[in-house]
Amino acid sequence: MTGSLRFLFPALFLVVLTAAPVRAEAPKTVASIAPVHSLLAGVMEGVGSPMLLLKGGASPHSYALKPSDARALAKAQAVFWIGPGLEGFLVKPLAGLSAKTRIIELAKDYKDADPHIWLDPRIAGGIAGTMAKIMADIDPANAVRYRRNAEKLQARLKLLEIEVWKILAPVAVVPYLVFHDAYRYFEKRFDLASQGAVAIDSDRPPGARRISALRRKIAANNIACVFTEPGSKPALAGTLTEGTDARIGVLDPLGSGLAPGPKLYDTLMTEMARSMVACLGANG
Repeated sequence: MTGSLRFLFPALFLVVLTAAPVRAEAPKTVASIAPVHSLLAGVMEGVGSPMLLLKGGASPHSYALKPSDARALAKAQAVFWIGPGLEGFLVKPLAGLSAKTRIIELAKDYKDADPHIWLDPRIAGGIAGTMAKIMADIDPANAVRYRRNAEKLQARLKLLEIEVWKILAPVAVVPYLVFHDAYRYFEKRFDLASQGAVAIDSDRPPGARRISALRRKIAANNIACVFTEPGSKPALAGTLTEGTDARIGVLDPLGSGLAPGPKLYDTLMTEMARSMVACLGANG
């Protein structure tokens, strides 16, 4: 009897191993830019990690897909992007993907010319909810986790909005200019005193006539700061502010200097607010 049991137990153990459920592979997802990736990473936390296309401060206005990017898109079950108004380089590649790939254009329902919708934390909360629904549809086994992650993220974003309000309150009425028209959602949500943008189109620097008009505007309206962005030409800001009391600051709406991940969005928003206070407070 003892000998029979000695052979029986290994056999039973093998049956148990064979019958044990195998955890399914996490869904393959791609996010175009770091803020979108951050929100998606928060929704997918505990299940898997999305792939980020634009890394290290790459501009969505001039990015060219690498072979590794094309392979990731081809394998993706879902691709989250803002839309053609921001990531124009993705229009053709996305059109060539399999019909099975879910392509989610997050700015589709926003008609504003400014595609930087993520700079409003309330819209970001809505994006998180949309992501949770899409992911639950793709991966029903983890639907509850996606929903709970989104709810936690939305609660955190409400607190973040309050924090950014408090940071910006001392300089909310101080006039400033931005480098290009990318901050409408941020400015509207936090009721800031923007006086417009230096460049109408981010890909086309202003001409001599516009520069002269902007210099007059800076002097006449007591513009406290001209905000550039990472990668922009500092000489232009220097030309605009020369001989005036205006300072030069830097805003980074893409979080190009931040480590990608679930916490990037929060850091991006608070650092933008602190950068504004650092420049506007010195002149306000």
